[in-house]
Order: sequence, then structure tokens, then C-alpha cells
Amino acid sequence: MNKRYKFDLQMFGGDKTEKPTAKRRGDARKKGQVAKSHELSGAIVLLSAVSTLLIFGGFLKDRVVSLFRDILMNRLTMEVTPDNVMNLMSGYGVQILVILAPVFLIPLILAIVAEVSQIGFKMVGEGLTPKFSKINPLKGLKNIFSMRSLVEMFKSILKLIIIGYLVFSTLWGKKQEFLALSHVDVEGIMHFASKMTLNLGMKIGAALLIMAVLDYVYQRYEHEKSLKMTKQEIKDEYKNMEGDPQIKGKIRERQRRMAMQRMMQEVPKADVIITNPTHFAVALKYDGSTMEAPQIVAKGQDFVALRIRELAKEHGIITMENKPLARALFQRAEIGDAVPTDLFQAVAEVLAYVYKLKGRPRSNGR
Repeated sequence: MNKRYKFDLQMFGGDKTEKPTAKRRGDARKKGQVAKSHELSGAIVLLSAVSTLLIFGGFLKDRVVSLFRDILMNRLTMEVTPDNVMNLMSGYGVQILVILAPVFLIPLILAIVAEVSQIGFKMVGEGLTPKFSKINPLKGLKNIFSMRSLVEMFKSILKLIIIGYLVFSTLWGKKQEFLALSHVDVEGIMHFASKMTLNLGMKIGAALLIMAVLDYVYQRYEHEKSLKMTKQEIKDEYKNMEGDPQIKGKIRERQRRMAMQRMMQEVPKADVIITNPTHFAVALKYDGSTMEAPQIVAKGQDFVALRIRELAKEHGIITMENKPLARALFQRAEIGDAVPTDLFQAVAEVLAYVYKLKGRPRSNGR
């Protein structure tokens, strides 16, 4: 029974088994629905901050020591006036910005790079627009017990376990050094604490980065899965983009009828109708004062050719049978085109014969 039900769903396009179209992806992106791991930016910020401290640690230490040395040695006896205070604050403000710049700018730049590498650079406001439907308690309860919520809970628990293990193993590995800190001066304690903190930060950052990469792969998989479409959705999207095939067919049929009507209106203006005699009919017109070469004003095959011959008979247009010429004109030229150059001679002979029958000079206009 289940197999039959599944088969019926597939027949009616119920299963989302088709890859998303470009329009589906674009619409989702406009709504802010993209494959993105929030863990990746956090891991990169942590790693870049710790790496910055490792690289610029000596520089930062020298700047801070120099700042405090200047305060303790040169500024304690300074006369307190508004100008002196403003100069002091501006000078120290610049120095503090120089000290903090690497720690803040490098993680910020790398965080932006991480975001852009995941979703590209595009400002979308729809995802930021508040939606009151999101505060529906029933829908919120459903989201709490959804598969995505369970996955997020599992990631949080796993993250806590990994961080806890790294902290414990690092501290436990340094237990002997902890015991020896009672015999170390303050500078040695500070050096030990900073070194251990940076070491622990690198370990946690690397672990979080690995988890973030795996999470990004999972988010892409979930995103692709959520964008999948049923066959009926693809058909509906095609109809919306291109129009209903039945309506388009009716429009094309109407356009053909109008084109046919316009073509038939040109048949009475023709000079001669060249036929196959039954399969093809081509109507030619030539006005020496306005045309450089004879033009095809109408052509048709089978039923249309018959209709052209009937109109020509009704309006007294001469019809001449020339099978090779009729077929060549029909196949090689479209309505409104001039006669192909290599067919000039054959067409000129036909027109000369027609003009002779009508008693019309060859070079004059109609």
C-alpha cells in the first residue's frame, strides 16, 4: 500500500525529487535563504584574534609599556588644565587606537571574508523585515521539536564537550607548572598565563573551525534539500515564466492567421504567380521606379498555394507554371525578400512574357 501511495505521489508530482531551477534559487536568495554556517565566522574570529595576539604580542606589549611609562614618569606632575587634558587625551587616544587596531581590524576583515565566501556579496532586506507569523506559538512549538532544532542542540552539546575536554586536558597537562608558580615572580606568572591562554585559544579555535566546516557542508545539504521541487512546481514555474502553453499556442495560431491574411491581401498587387503547378505558388511584384529587383509578396504550399491561385484568378493575375523556379523561390526566399541574384534571369524572362501579354513596357512602374 505504501509503495502504491508513493508511486501515485510521483505520478502527480508530489515528491520533491527535482533539482531547483535558477529562478527558485534566485527567489530564495532574495528572501535571505542561503546555505550558511554561523559557526564558521565565530571560529575564524577566534582563530584570527588569537593569531593576531601571537604575531603582534611583542609590538602590543612594547606599546602598552611605553604608554604606562610615559604616564608614570612624565604625566603625574603635569599641571591640570583644559588644554593639557585635551592634548593628553588626544595623544593617548591615538596610541590606544594603534594598540587595538590589529586585534579588532584583522578579525573583522576575516569575518567579512568568511561571510562573503559563503553567500557572496548581496544586500538583502527581506530577511530582516519582521514577520508576525514567526511569533505564532503553535509554529514556534513545532520548530522546537523539528529536526533542525535537534541538530542545533546536538551541535551545541558537542561543542561544549569538545571545549570542555580541551580546557581540561590543557590545564591537566600544566599541573606541574601550576604547582611551581609559587616560586615564580609576577612577570613569570603573567607570561605563563598568557602563553597557556593563547595555546588554549588556538586549540579551541582549530576545533571550532573543523566543526564549522562540517556544519557548512551540512547546511549546504539541507539548503539544497529544502529547495528541491516537485515536477508540478517546475511545470507551474515554467507556465508563470513563459505563459500557459495552450494560451501561447492560441496566440501563435492567431499570429499565423493575421500573417496569412496580410499576405493574401498582397496577392492582388502581384504581377505574376509562378506555380509548381499544384504544390507551390509564389507571387512576384516588380516596380522599376521603387524596386531594384522583383520581390516576393506571397508564397505558399499545398492548400495555401491553392488559395493564392484562386485569388490570382479572381483578380486577373497571370499564373505561369515553372516547377524549378517555383520550388527555388519558395525554398530560398522569404516574403518581402528580393529574388536571389542567380534567379534574376529566369524571373526576368517570366516578367518580360507577362508584360508582353499585358502590353506593358518592361521598365515602367505598374
